[in-house]
Amino acid sequence: MSGGKMKFCFIFLIVMNIFSLIMYASDKSRALKKQWRIKESTLLGLGFFGGAFGAIIGMKFFHHKTRHNNFWMVNIIGVIWQTALIIFLLIRHN
Repeated sequence: MSGGKMKFCFIFLIVMNIFSLIMYASDKSRALKKQWRIKESTLLGLGFFGGAFGAIIGMKFFHHKTRHNNFWMVNIIGVIWQTALIIFLLIRHN
């Protein structure tokens, strides 16, 4: 894999994790204010498709969705595959 593709993958994961964290913070704020909420499927998708670390940090830091087993399960699966991807990219690059 070329350096450009690897750099893109890392930037993608960083952006997804930051965005995921922001979305968990926003949804928690909206929940407290009894406002329109972000769909659970959106939060789950963000975690699974690149933002699992940010999602878990958001869950713990904002005490949001921590009682929902499906959020833990999806985000842990996301952490596993995203960690595997990072390891693969690092090994392949060297």
